[in-house]
Amino acid sequence: MDDDLLRGLVPQVIGILVRRGNDFATAEDAVQDALVEAVRTWPDTPPANPKAWLITVAQRRLIDVRRSETARRKREEAQADEPEPGPTEQADDALVLLSMCCHPALSPASAIALTLRAVGGLTTAEIADAFLVPQATMAQRISRAKATIMDVPFDSPGDLALVLRVLYLIFHEGHRTKVDLAAEAIRLSRQLALASREPEVRGLLALMLLHRGRDAARWRDGRLVPLDEQDRSLWDTAEIAEGVALLQSALADERPGEYQLQAAIAALHDDAASWEETDWVQLLGWYGDLVALAGNPVARLSRLVPLAQVDGPEMALAEHARLEQESGTLPQFHAVHAYLLELAGDRAAAADACARAAGLATSAPQRDHLTRRAAELRSGQHPHT
Repeated sequence: MDDDLLRGLVPQVIGILVRRGNDFATAEDAVQDALVEAVRTWPDTPPANPKAWLITVAQRRLIDVRRSETARRKREEAQADEPEPGPTEQADDALVLLSMCCHPALSPASAIALTLRAVGGLTTAEIADAFLVPQATMAQRISRAKATIMDVPFDSPGDLALVLRVLYLIFHEGHRTKVDLAAEAIRLSRQLALASREPEVRGLLALMLLHRGRDAARWRDGRLVPLDEQDRSLWDTAEIAEGVALLQSALADERPGEYQLQAAIAALHDDAASWEETDWVQLLGWYGDLVALAGNPVARLSRLVPLAQVDGPEMALAEHARLEQESGTLPQFHAVHAYLLELAGDRAAAADACARAAGLATSAPQRDHLTRRAAELRSGQHPHT
């Protein structure tokens, strides 16, 4: 059975059922029941038209739920007269369904879970496993999310920025779980790119591809390898090239956004043969644009790395000190401080900063890396040795 085909059909079928007047929660449950039946029967008797099969089985489930013969006849008559939606309608359905799953009334955790279930086609067990929570807990989270958006009208896309944010969070989580959520985020972003010509959609997809292109070099012996230490010969050049092409297409619209600028920064890193050969001047320019647009603390801290390379660590350290009140509780504040101190030659202070960053880190791999780096700095060892 083609799991990718099934997952690709899920949002289309839910969209059709909701567009026919069914509420989201009932339609989603019916499609999940149809998927269970597909897993049971398709290996022996694969349908000629999988999508039509899922619609039919899910619709029957809705009929059973309603237990109304009159309603059954009316719905079947309406379906008989309704033309099959074309590719544009299918793409619109996927976009609107994503918007519903990312409704502002939902918490980020609930939006992620509902998106993975309703649009991604993952089972509740798979989502629970990805986030290391009991299946019952995740089932309750998804049920509450569906109840929250039950009365949301299914007519037009909602806030695209919220959808992009949820997809970005799914991708970010994908680097910390054994379920490949990063791949799922990319797949969903590809669907979104078919439904929307907004350059930020392509910018986000480019950002994901440019980062995932480094995955083979991201780990060594179970340990996180930072960008400056990665073996770049292991990078996926085809995936990076696709990301660059998407980024160029997005930037050509001349409507820069945060994801496009982050992708431009990632592309510059991916283009360099080594950390030392990075185009720091251009990188500093992109970070300046990102800070001007987004203005978030992490962007301002990250900008200090190319600033130190271009104007020297002393200038970057002076600017870093001015950011303490705003971001002194972030692990990134102390990790960047450690980098700047080491660049300035103060390895003892850099080790202390690394240790402080490790104490604040929320990711176990990141915490382990920072702890090891603090020990290396105290022992005088270079990270590449």
